[in-house]
Amino acid sequence: MKAGRPFPFLAGLFIAGAALVAYMNTGHVPFVFDDVSSIVENPTIRRLWPLRDALSPNPGWGLTVSGRPVLNLTLAFNYAISGLGVESYHALNLLIHILAGLVLFGIVRRTLDRSPLAAVFKDKAGPLALAIAALWTLHPLQTEAVTYVVQRAESLMGLFFLLTLYAFIRAVESASPRRWWIVAFAACLLGVGTKELAALAPVLIFLYDRTFVSGSFRSAWQRHRRGYLALAVTWLPLAWLLAGTGGNRGGTIGFNTGISWLGYWLTQFEAVARYLWLTFWPFPQVFDYGKIPSPGLVGALPWAVPVAGLATATLWALWRRPVLGFLGAWFFVILAPTSFVPGTNQMIVEHRMYLPLAAIIAFVLGGMSVRISRRALIITGTGLALAAAVLTWQRNHVYRDAETLWQDTLAKRPQNARAHNNLGLLRYDAGRYDEAIAFYQEAVRLDPEVALVRYNLGISFMRAGRIPEAAAALEEAVRILPGYFIAQLELGVVLTQLGRPQEALPHLTEAARLDPAPAEAYFRLGVALADLGRWPEAAAHYARAIRLNPAHVQAHSNAGVALFRLHEVPAAIEQFNAALRLQPDLADVHFNLGVALTSVGRATEAFPHYAEAVRLDPKHGLAQLNLGIVLAQQDNLPAAIEHLEQAARLRPDLRETHTNLGLALVQAGRPEEAVAEYKAALRLRADDARAHYNLGYALLSARRLPEARQEFEAALGLDPGLTVARDALRQLSGSP
Repeated sequence: MKAGRPFPFLAGLFIAGAALVAYMNTGHVPFVFDDVSSIVENPTIRRLWPLRDALSPNPGWGLTVSGRPVLNLTLAFNYAISGLGVESYHALNLLIHILAGLVLFGIVRRTLDRSPLAAVFKDKAGPLALAIAALWTLHPLQTEAVTYVVQRAESLMGLFFLLTLYAFIRAVESASPRRWWIVAFAACLLGVGTKELAALAPVLIFLYDRTFVSGSFRSAWQRHRRGYLALAVTWLPLAWLLAGTGGNRGGTIGFNTGISWLGYWLTQFEAVARYLWLTFWPFPQVFDYGKIPSPGLVGALPWAVPVAGLATATLWALWRRPVLGFLGAWFFVILAPTSFVPGTNQMIVEHRMYLPLAAIIAFVLGGMSVRISRRALIITGTGLALAAAVLTWQRNHVYRDAETLWQDTLAKRPQNARAHNNLGLLRYDAGRYDEAIAFYQEAVRLDPEVALVRYNLGISFMRAGRIPEAAAALEEAVRILPGYFIAQLELGVVLTQLGRPQEALPHLTEAARLDPAPAEAYFRLGVALADLGRWPEAAAHYARAIRLNPAHVQAHSNAGVALFRLHEVPAAIEQFNAALRLQPDLADVHFNLGVALTSVGRATEAFPHYAEAVRLDPKHGLAQLNLGIVLAQQDNLPAAIEHLEQAARLRPDLRETHTNLGLALVQAGRPEEAVAEYKAALRLRADDARAHYNLGYALLSARRLPEARQEFEAALGLDPGLTVARDALRQLSGSP
C-alpha cells in the first residue's frame, strides 16, 4: 500500500531538517589536511570562466581533485562565491548530502512498493524508507564525507550514483522511459567525473534489475541492454581521466605504486570488519588511521573469518535469496575497488562507507520491520535517527580546528605518523620550530620512507637555523622521491647556504626540469652560479626566472648585480630600477643602483639612492660610506663626517670607511681625529703605501713633523713610485 501524497514531502522535510540540526556546528570548520592542496593551494579553482581551467585540475601528485573535473568545478563554484571562506563549501557539502538522502529515500520507497517486497512490507513501505534514509543521512559514520570539505568527492559521487539508480527505477516505471535513461546517463557521466567509483553504477543497476525488476540476468539484459550499453559508454571518459593521472592517480593508487599487493589485501579484512563495527557502534571514529603494516596471514585471521563468512553468505544469497544478496553485493562491490587496489596512503578510511552503509541499514531495519508493527517501526526508526543525529553533532565537534582533529587522531592511533606530521605542521605555522621538529622526527621514526615528512623536517631545521641538519633531511627526501621538485629546490638552496654551490647545481637543475612553474628554481640556479663566479650563466638564469615571473623582485635585483659584474652597467641599472618599481623599500637595491650610477659618472643621480638606502636601513654600513663620500664631494663636510663616522662604527673591518673619514676630517681641519682613522686603516693593512701617505699628511697637518716624515718614508719604502710621498719629504727637508 502506498503512503499518501503528503508523506514523501513530510519525510523529505524530516530528513533535511534533522541533517541541518546535526551539522549545524560545521559551518566554520576550517580547511584541513587534503583541503589545503586541493582548495587553498589549487590555482585551477580561482575562476569559473573559462571552464577549461576549472575542468583541468592538476593531474599529478595524487591530489583529491586529480582526474576529477566535476569535483574541481564545484570547488571553483564555491571559490567564486566566498573565496577561501569556508561557509559556502560546508553549505554545499551539506546540501549534496541531504539531496543524496532524499534520493535514497525515493529509491527505497519505490523498491519496497515493487514485487517481491510489496506483499512483505504492505503499509510499512513509507515509514521503513524514511527510517533507512534518515538513519543513513544522520549516521555519524558519514561525517568524514560531509564535514571534511574535499571528501565531497565521496558524497557528490554518491549523489550521482544514487541518482543514476533512481533514474533507472523511474525509467522502468515510466510510459516514456527515454528521458529517465538520459537522466541516468547524465548522472553516471557526472559521477565518473567526480570519483572513479561511479563506474560501478551500471553493474549494480544491472543486479538491481535482475533482483527487483526483471527476475533474471538474461531478462534484464534483453529488456534494457541499450540502456546498459549507454551507461557503459561513461567508462570511456573515465579511462581517459585515469590515463591523465598516469593510470595510478599520481603514483598513490594502483598495482605499480610499490605497495605489496598481498600485504595491502590482508589489511583490508580489518578495514571491512571495522566498517561493520562502526555501523553498529560508531566508537571510536578516527579521522585518519594512518599506514597499517601487513598483519600477515595469521594476524589477519581474526578479521578474515567474519568478513569471509559474510562474503560467502552474500554469494549464497545472490543465488537463493536475491534481495539479501543484492544488499550484500551493494556492500562488497562498492568497497571492492578500494579494498582490492592498493593505495599508498589510506588503508582504512571511514568515508568509503558512504554508500555501503545504506545496505547494512536497510538489512537491519528491513529485518526488524518484518517483526514489529508500523507504529513500533515509526517510533524505533525516529529514535535511531535522532540518536544518530546527536552522535553526529558530537563527532563534528572534533573538526572544529586542526589541532583538535589531529590530537583526537593521535590519541586513538598513537602510531600514526601522519598525525605526528600534521601536528608538526601546526607548530611550524605558529613559528614553534623546535616543537615541529620533535613531531616530524617522531613521524620519521614511525615511517622513515615518507618524502613529505623528511621535507617538512628539513624546512623546520632551516627555519631553526640548523642548516647542516636541514641538508641531511632534504637529501633523504629526494632519495625517497627524486621527482619531489620542491625538496630538490630547497636542498639546492641549503647547499648553497652551506657554501657548496657546486653540489647544489644538479638539484636545482632537476627542480627546474620538474617544476611546472620553475621561476624560483632558475633564480636559485643563478644564485649558486653567482657563488661560483660564473656570472654569464648566472645572468642567463636570472633572465629566465624574470621571463617566467616578471614580478620576481629578487631576480631583478640579482640580475642587476650579475650584469654589473659583467660590466653591462646600463642593463644593470635597468634591472635595479625594475626591482624598485616592484618593491621600493629595498635598501640593498637602492645602494646597488647608486653604485652602478656612480660607476658611469652619474653621482648626482646616485645620491638620492644612497640617502634612501640609509633611511630604510640606518645600519647599512656601505650605504653610509658611499653617502658620506658623495656629501664630501659636494663640500658638505659636517653631513659627510656624520655618515662616515656611522660607516666606521658599522663596518670597522673596511679600510675604506677609515680612509674616507680621515680625509673628510683633514678637510674639516680636524687632523688629530684623522690620524686615529688612518692608523685604524693601517691596522687592517699595514703594507698600504697610500694609507701611510695619508697618515703622514694628517700628521703634517697636526704639525707632528717627525712622525709625518716616518710615514712618508714608509710609503716610499712600500711604493718608490709614489711621487706625492716623495714631494712631501722634499718639502719637509726644504729641498727645491
